[in-house]
Amino acid sequence: MTGARGAPDHKPRTFAGMIRRAKLLVFLAAFISFLLSVYLWFAGQQQTALFVGLWVPSILGLGGLMIAGYSVDQIRD
Repeated sequence: MTGARGAPDHKPRTFAGMIRRAKLLVFLAAFISFLLSVYLWFAGQQQTALFVGLWVPSILGLGGLMIAGYSVDQIRD
């Protein structure tokens, strides 16, 4: 679909949609980190696997803080 003058017709992003997408990206990054950690463990690299496994709670914590901070900023506006 195109709008006036051939410009792409985009729907305005809703706040709930943006938060949902951010949560999905955070969970996806944490899950990929978890899978990488499991792979490394069974590949015989236990120390590296433990290090990568520590990324999971770090990613989830950072994502939670960012989403909560963004939510508060949107509510203030």
